[in-house]
Formats: sequence, structure tokens, C-alpha cells
Amino acid sequence: MAQAPTMQGNLALVVDDAAVDRDRIVEILQSAGWQVDTAGSGREAIELARSRPPDIIFMDIVMPGMDGFEACRRLAEDPRTRAIPIVFVSTKSQRADHLWARMQGGRELIGKPFTVQQLLSSLRHAGG
Repeated sequence: MAQAPTMQGNLALVVDDAAVDRDRIVEILQSAGWQVDTAGSGREAIELARSRPPDIIFMDIVMPGMDGFEACRRLAEDPRTRAIPIVFVSTKSQRADHLWARMQGGRELIGKPFTVQQLLSSLRHAGG
């Protein structure tokens, strides 16, 4: 399935139920030349990723309904979305959380509060 080229460059999907965190990530990514879609829940993230596949997903873990880990597992099961790198951005950032994030299929976990440099580094690792 061919993806239409984006105007600004690569496309990222930011998933977080907290508007403040979501907006901060969007601002950082847009400043780096990325086009950004947003979702407020795991379910919404799955729908968006299937209809408009991003080059990378930044996903919170703790969200009502479907958490980020479950959304990541579902994206990994779908041939249309399994190759999309997922970077978790969460207050859950203990060593066990980092290990669990990788076991769920995440590329990495960035703890909140995060820095601009951490997000930009994740983009480089994803090939962006």
C-alpha cells in the first residue's frame, strides 16, 4: 500500500491522553520538520496507524481503556503496522518498565519529564 508523501517530511503519530504532554511532543516534532498526527487513546492510535501509517509512533503507556502496551501488541500483530517503530514516552520508567516495553515490541522508552534531545535522538534511531 503506497503512502502519499507528506508535505513537511516524515509522519509521526503522538499518542497520549494528557493534552499538555501530547502538545509538547507535537511542538518538538514539528520544529524538527515532521508532520504529526495525534491520538488520545490506544484504540484511536490503532485506527490512525492503519488508515494513515506513520514512520514512527510516540506512545504513552498509562491511558484509560487500552493502555500503550496493549496498543503496541495489537499494532505488532497487524501486517500493515508491525514495522512501525514505537517509542514509549511515560512516567513509568523504572528498569522493569524499560524491559517490559521492549518485550511488548517497543523500540525504546523515554521517561517523563523528557527532553527535546531524547525525542530527537529517537527520530534518528528510527531513520528520521
